[in-house]
Amino acid sequence: MPRRGCLLAALIAALLLVAGGVLLGGWFGSGPLEKNTAFIVPSSASLASVAEKLEEEGAISSAESFSLRARIFGGGAPIKAGEFLLPKGASEATILSIIQGDDVVRRFVTIPEGMPSVMVQERLMAQPHLTGDIPVPKEGSILPDSYDFERGEARSEVVRRMQAAMQRTLGELWAKRAPGIVVKTPEEALVLASIVEKETGKPSERRLVAGLYSNRLKKGMLLQADPTIIYPITKGKPLGRRIRQSEIQAVNGYNTYTMVGLPKGPITNPGRESLAAVLNPAKTDALFMVADGSGGHAFASTLEQHNANVEKWFAIRRAKGEM
Repeated sequence: MPRRGCLLAALIAALLLVAGGVLLGGWFGSGPLEKNTAFIVPSSASLASVAEKLEEEGAISSAESFSLRARIFGGGAPIKAGEFLLPKGASEATILSIIQGDDVVRRFVTIPEGMPSVMVQERLMAQPHLTGDIPVPKEGSILPDSYDFERGEARSEVVRRMQAAMQRTLGELWAKRAPGIVVKTPEEALVLASIVEKETGKPSERRLVAGLYSNRLKKGMLLQADPTIIYPITKGKPLGRRIRQSEIQAVNGYNTYTMVGLPKGPITNPGRESLAAVLNPAKTDALFMVADGSGGHAFASTLEQHNANVEKWFAIRRAKGEM
């Protein structure tokens, strides 16, 4: 090759090396982000529009350069919609890898056991990262648990997942139910579990409380569960005062002091353990219970025993100045 041709080839090679170095240096070099930053990729966004958004939010220096390098070095994988966490000083290569991946930022909302649906609706409406309005879900349709969601997700979709979880869990537990239990359908199990959920906050008591109410149902006795008095008044929210005599005597579809059998529907959203307790209740002859002052209950199989337990409870309350 003539000397001039060799020089030209060397010059071209050098220019290519410099250009490649610039491209690669900008691609793998440290970026301008000064702190870890949440970045949202909108649905159906193009690479160009995301590059412009990255530049506007200070994650990259140039949208045009990022788009060029992404097409050359990006491997052709599509970018994903969602919220992503970009680390401090992330390179362009790192940023593209993140928004092409599945590591979307997940947020959580927790529904405690025994939270009524009116409060579930309030909790979801108070979540600023969810969208859309929802009505109060049907009572008993929500499975208490922690649920993850993406920023911008519809509240109705979160409710759908909560309700699907309840249906799935109820179906699984119903298939494993003990023989001879008093509830005859999954719906009846849900109603009784909601009473058990509200009547005891002590996990160790759930099966015993379920056994007690099962005994009452079998004998045709009034359930006399205080939470069933409160539900028609507050829709499951705390009453905040003592129950009035007129409320104890009220006749409606829920008050188990004035009706035999189960209420017409659940009085809260019961958790998995309360459902399991109703479907496999403790074998007990207990028919009565009253608070014992320790956060639990004293159980009795006869009215005489129960009355003695009530006197003990009254003595505890008098000592506290509550009576």
